[in-house]
Amino acid sequence: MADSPDFLIVLTTTDSEDRARRLAARAVESRLAACAQIDGPLTSVYRWEGEIATDAEWRVTYKTTAARYAALEARIKAEHTYDTPEIIALPLTGGSAEYLAWVAEETRG
Repeated sequence: MADSPDFLIVLTTTDSEDRARRLAARAVESRLAACAQIDGPLTSVYRWEGEIATDAEWRVTYKTTAARYAALEARIKAEHTYDTPEIIALPLTGGSAEYLAWVAEETRG
């Protein structure tokens, strides 16, 4: 397993499968992520504007490099419909050398 501090998993959620597909496709088309996977629907329970809300959402999980993170975050914010979209980046602490080389190649801008 290769050491991979320069690689990230980035998560966001949105309110429809169609929007999730658009967010995923645009990031991959722009080489901001090598891959984006969509899960859902899932149930989110959260506090917003003083009220407890429960909604169906779809999660987009991106595989990218630390070097592409700022541009990916900006793209998600620009295209997202939420006032405060969830955007979480997690360091990838390991992975196969071949897969990580593929992520690096696919995200070269």
